[in-house]
Amino acid sequence: MVSDIIYNKTLTTLLPMPNIIDKIWNSHIVTEEGGRTLLYIDLQMAHEATSPQAFEGLRLAGRKLRRPDKIVATADHNTPTTPGPITDEFAKNQIDTLGRNCKEFGVRYYPHGDPKNGVVHVIAPELGLTQPGMTIVCGDSHTATYGAFGALAFGIGTSEIEHVMATQTLVQSKPKTMRLDVSGNLAKNVSPKDVILYLIGQLTTEGGTGYAIEYTGNVFREMTMEGRMTVCNMTIEAGARSGLIAPDETTFDYLRGREFAPSVDAYFGRTAEWKDLISDLDATYDRTEKFAAEDIRPQVTWGTNPGQVTQINGRVPDPTKIEDDTERKSVERALEYMGLRPGMAMTDIPIDWVFIGSCTNGRIEDLRVAAEVIKGRKVASDVTAIVVPGSGQVKNQAEAEGLDKIFTEAGMEWRLPGCSMCLAMNPDKLPAGKRCAGTSNRNFEGRMGKGSRTHLVSPALAAAAAVAGRFVAVEDL
Repeated sequence: MVSDIIYNKTLTTLLPMPNIIDKIWNSHIVTEEGGRTLLYIDLQMAHEATSPQAFEGLRLAGRKLRRPDKIVATADHNTPTTPGPITDEFAKNQIDTLGRNCKEFGVRYYPHGDPKNGVVHVIAPELGLTQPGMTIVCGDSHTATYGAFGALAFGIGTSEIEHVMATQTLVQSKPKTMRLDVSGNLAKNVSPKDVILYLIGQLTTEGGTGYAIEYTGNVFREMTMEGRMTVCNMTIEAGARSGLIAPDETTFDYLRGREFAPSVDAYFGRTAEWKDLISDLDATYDRTEKFAAEDIRPQVTWGTNPGQVTQINGRVPDPTKIEDDTERKSVERALEYMGLRPGMAMTDIPIDWVFIGSCTNGRIEDLRVAAEVIKGRKVASDVTAIVVPGSGQVKNQAEAEGLDKIFTEAGMEWRLPGCSMCLAMNPDKLPAGKRCAGTSNRNFEGRMGKGSRTHLVSPALAAAAAVAGRFVAVEDL
């Protein structure tokens, strides 16, 4: 499955020194009017939670899918991560409905239990569906994940899902463009998750509103594809529409040989085209921010949004020292909900649960990092820890490498693929008042369950916290 549109340089010559966002956008314009663009969409991903109304809308209108070959579905949000049948009636109904809809409309579907099933943002890249230069949408905000491949990817609402299904196009206003450059040398144990949490902390959760972000600098160039996906996944937490990283040899190597990637015969021709998908040397942006890699340390959130974050050896803020009235009240509310005292060290905060998984950190590389930390150690007696692979393929790979045994020998639970504790839409809920070190992307009030308290961390810090029973730097274990 490749883009219907081959990048055309002539479509970008109207822009002085275009960046990659301009190039992809302009090559997908169907028509423009009144500041709005009808944009061609190359790929739509779907899951059980946001697609039912869209399918029903098509059915009621007597419409078919415009391009059934350009939509792929999986069940992930409601799926249980323990063996056995789905017992929750609401969840079962949503998943069964997705299966019926996909069969009726001829959509490729990876159901619960299928070897290729998993979290939507994990399976699309590993199947080779997400490729450079594409426009990709899904009824899920973390569709931004696919920007790691040099694609323009973003979440959409139910009515927009139906529009893409019926027309393979979408009406959009072009976002402003932002360049976030991180250059220099990262300290030991600083992961891609730490980089993006740090950037969100600097920008705030509203700093990227109205923008599509391109990440530049050697720090992103040196990341693996898994790391780049983590960064782009959490772009939405800074308020941005989408985030992307220009494709390079790391991208091409990752895609080579995957099921829906270009065939061997077509591969080198496609990579030649993809290499043009870089911002011009003097490309212009609406906003540019630069950060030094040396300033970044392993991060932990203390509040109720991803921007309320500090380094592992930092402290909870004191709201009495904050002059801005709105910010002070926000911090006060967050500390009250999280049950934290102003000024306390992050390493003094005890935890009850650990969750390693999600579309942010449920890939094989994330599990390898966590296993490296936990190997030969034991989970603290008062901590419940679960590890949830992001897909069936990740699960099989981890088991082939013996990672599952490392986790279980340490006292962690090895689960089936799914969104799991990232959101309270399946049986994996965090009890009220309990505190979790999680590798997912959101720490909102009640995100993991009513009254739950979530701290966002990297897989390494999550594993370290499981051992110590509190937040701790990996090197201090």
